[in-house]
Amino acid sequence: MSNTKMFLVEFIGTFALVFIGAGAAIVGAGLLGVALACGFVLAVYNYSYGHISGAHLNPAVTFGLALNGTIRWVQAVMYWVAQFAGAAAAAAFLHYAVTPVGGSLAPAATVGVLTNEMPIWAMVVELVLTFFLVNTILHTVVAGKGGNMAGWAVGATMTFAILAGGPLTGASLNPARMIGPAIFTEPSLTDVYTYIIYFFGPLIGATLAVMAFNFLNPIEEEDYEEEMEAEPVIEEVEVKKAVRKPAARKPAARTAKK
Repeated sequence: MSNTKMFLVEFIGTFALVFIGAGAAIVGAGLLGVALACGFVLAVYNYSYGHISGAHLNPAVTFGLALNGTIRWVQAVMYWVAQFAGAAAAAAFLHYAVTPVGGSLAPAATVGVLTNEMPIWAMVVELVLTFFLVNTILHTVVAGKGGNMAGWAVGATMTFAILAGGPLTGASLNPARMIGPAIFTEPSLTDVYTYIIYFFGPLIGATLAVMAFNFLNPIEEEDYEEEMEAEPVIEEVEVKKAVRKPAARKPAARTAKK
């Protein structure tokens, strides 16, 4: 699949996630409304664009899948550019749409009671919630265990993560989701704790999810290595058979001449 297509769908998907999620917060949909909005967007775009880019829509997810070897690091950089650009574009669109009518992006800020009061605990919350999300993606989408329900499993994980973590940290689980609205509102982009909470937290959570996934699935890796080692043996057998066939036909031809 071309890099241009992957870039475009990651841009569109992340734009939709921020636009719908932040938009729901701005219009006062409440915690449940925002959680369902984000969950539905993630599920729908997994089915819409999953076959093209995997529908990460999240730099932390991309980091985890690159660490796992699912995608190449060169592709990961392209994904990150698309995701941050999509989030920033969505936030800008909302800002310039609601400001003239007295609105604000403040309700869409990914902040909670722990963000300023207990930033280290806020980072831990983001870490744990991102672990849940990446864990679900690895087991249902990457490993193919979710079947046709994989997209809904990912969306449901996002929903319950926001329900649990929304009041505590804003439940970003996604550096792009945080940084888009933060350009116009909170959290402060000049505060080092913003990056500790909303960048390091999700990236560490994604790393732990990959470690857990590889620990729980060692047999699949062994089977893959055995298959790779077996392929040359099969080819050698086929070559030997091909060499023997002409030798078997020669005696029959001589008998016919006699």
